[in-house]
Amino acid sequence: MNPFVTLSILAAYFGVLLLISYFTGKGATNLTFFTANRQSPWYLVAYGMIGASLSGVTFISVPGEVGGTAFSYFQVVLGYMVGYFVIATVLMPLYYRMNTLTIYGYLEQRFGFWSYKTGAFFFILSRVIGSSFRLFLVASVLQLAVFNAWDIPFWVSVLVTVILIWLYTFRGGIKTIVWTDTLQTTFMLLAVLASIQLISNELDFSFTEMISSVRESEYSQIFFWDWKDGKSFFKQFTSGAFIAIVMTGLDQDMMQKNLTCRNLKDAQKNIFWFSLTLIIVNLFFLVLGVLLYQYAFAKGIDIPLRTDNLYPMLALDYFPTAIGILFLLGITAAAYSSADSAMTALTTSFCVDILGLDGKGNEDAGQKTRMKVHVGFTIVIFAVIILFEIMNDQSVINSIFKAAGYTYGPLLGLYSFGIMMKRNIKDKWVPLVCIISPIVSYVINLNSEAWLNGYQFGFEVLILNGLLTYIGLLIISKKAGG
Repeated sequence: MNPFVTLSILAAYFGVLLLISYFTGKGATNLTFFTANRQSPWYLVAYGMIGASLSGVTFISVPGEVGGTAFSYFQVVLGYMVGYFVIATVLMPLYYRMNTLTIYGYLEQRFGFWSYKTGAFFFILSRVIGSSFRLFLVASVLQLAVFNAWDIPFWVSVLVTVILIWLYTFRGGIKTIVWTDTLQTTFMLLAVLASIQLISNELDFSFTEMISSVRESEYSQIFFWDWKDGKSFFKQFTSGAFIAIVMTGLDQDMMQKNLTCRNLKDAQKNIFWFSLTLIIVNLFFLVLGVLLYQYAFAKGIDIPLRTDNLYPMLALDYFPTAIGILFLLGITAAAYSSADSAMTALTTSFCVDILGLDGKGNEDAGQKTRMKVHVGFTIVIFAVIILFEIMNDQSVINSIFKAAGYTYGPLLGLYSFGIMMKRNIKDKWVPLVCIISPIVSYVINLNSEAWLNGYQFGFEVLILNGLLTYIGLLIISKKAGG
């Protein structure tokens, strides 16, 4: 693809995002940045959350992973449905009843100061890692498609990426995100559907022939029953449920969007419709993965060693220019739809949970503080992406979920204990429990095959981590009123 054409199209795309930012950011206050004044239509939030949930990781890694893990990821997606049901029926009513600016205010009300700060810290740590991984993907693609042609270093493409995000989010915050996410979700879906259609045409498949080809492929196996295997249904399904709970229900980023809805009923409708749509969209990505491999084999194209590169390589080097352009818009949209809201949520959590801003004090001083924090997180994410580029040697999707298993586990334990138990805890010991639990989980994961008769942990290390946190909290607990 011509890098000048690519750059022009991306510039036009971001011009539209900046235009949306201009209109949604008019007269924005700190409360607008944090909550969008709780006026977002539920259907708009539900549609935009598709792109935010999938991100550039799903867009690139899931199709590439099909070659090694078949459709096993769909077991995780099915588990998501259980998690979203818990979010809609247990967590959403809790958050709306509390009426706080961030969801971690619950921990302060339930346990105390140190639990509150610990929960916010683990969210910030989790989101910095996850968002950096996701942005690494889109920066790599932009490097391949645009910047390599001019011998521009990778760090420059990363810098451009994070600056663009900052430019269209620093005024309106979550109010801007709710609207830009709808545009970005649309481009992401157009890209995957256009790619499926193109490959079907190239391989002379009718619609029914394409479905049959995917179904009969060696890559289309969904269910795996060997309990020792990391792809086991019981592991994947259970992990999917808990991943949804922690990475959506206990995550300020995703919940911040939901809490912009006008009331609890609207927020619950948003979750239910979003979760059903997500099943279909993930199935599209898995189907695309099979077709990508079939296309490469049919055309005699070597599969790249790093499967994350399969879709970008085919889209940019082998597909028609129009599809390549749609791919770039899709991957950019997918990555930005999660990264922009993450940067907003990180700013919100740090301002509210760490610095104590509540949107009710001096507005000018509060906005200056918020903007400094926003710039600070932009710099932090830039630095982490560069470090990840140096260190990464595995599939990005596995990196994200492995990291989330260790950093979201303490949040799972804290909220589970708070909701399920009526006991109080010794609040000052909570940080220690939440640090020890991930370390012990990591050690068990490393030695599980030797210690547990060949058992291999997959994403369910998250459950182990949460359980260890729960047990630690039980040890430092006391009867209510005691």
